[in-house]
Amino acid sequence: MTQRSDSEARRDRPATFTAFGLAAEAERPAPGLYVVATPIGNLRDVSFRALATLAAADAVLAEDTRVTRTLLMHYGITTPLLSYHEHSNEAVRERMVLRLRAGETLALVSDAGTPLVSDPGFKLVQAAIAAGVPVTPIPGPSAVMTAIVAAGLPTDRFFFEGFLPQKSGARRNRLEALSPIPGTLVVFESPHRLPEMLADAADVLGPDRQAAVARELTKLYETIRRDSLGGLARAFAEEGPPKGEVVVVIGAEPEDAKAREVDTGLDARIEAALARHSIKDAAALVADETGQPKRIVYARALALARRSNDEASS
Repeated sequence: MTQRSDSEARRDRPATFTAFGLAAEAERPAPGLYVVATPIGNLRDVSFRALATLAAADAVLAEDTRVTRTLLMHYGITTPLLSYHEHSNEAVRERMVLRLRAGETLALVSDAGTPLVSDPGFKLVQAAIAAGVPVTPIPGPSAVMTAIVAAGLPTDRFFFEGFLPQKSGARRNRLEALSPIPGTLVVFESPHRLPEMLADAADVLGPDRQAAVARELTKLYETIRRDSLGGLARAFAEEGPPKGEVVVVIGAEPEDAKAREVDTGLDARIEAALARHSIKDAAALVADETGQPKRIVYARALALARRSNDEASS
């Protein structure tokens, strides 16, 4: 007699979950990989479709099984949990793909929010696609979208950066590169680095840019601080690092501010400095001499250097 696998045995039993004190039976989804969004803090922020998928899957692949177990227990879901995180190697992915190709249903979740957004998981999705396995998104909570809709800043165009570099020098360089983007910036940051990050952002992007610091979104102590970058940098320098998870939203530079920053003699100064210094040093020197924002001088220096290189190569 052939021994049946645990997955086969599970499929013979009804898949159930409990919500609002009522038990519900979940229909078995088609085989494949399901990318399931889970709450970012408040356990009630989960869809019925997500609960049904988690309950009926053969296994749930979790970044941290302890975190996901709390969610599953809250809704009476007994689906087996498997660990899948950023350190999972190729052998682990191959095992998961073999299970998928054998006709199993696997649900991929992160600790909170939508998987793959500044989060491990994309390599598994790529492997599933390469193997011809269907990949189905189950949409839901996202810290990025939750922060941006509450920040009070333009939402018609935005850029998600994820986490900035930890060290100030690399962080400032990355902020310089982000400064010309004509849209709202969304950044994740560790609370203990927030004061230093805001100080760097105010210095590089300009202290007058409007911004918001969203903390503990959807949780009991949710707070959203809205002010200029300079104001937020000063406030958190005085108060110290906050507690909890943080999302920073930074508005784009106003068009009228860009117009005010144009200096007809700026290009000549930059070109003279570029003849003697690197782009970074030339921009710093001219910014100090003219009082122009460093981000503007640096962006112009890059453009002039590229133009000079193009002319030399043509």
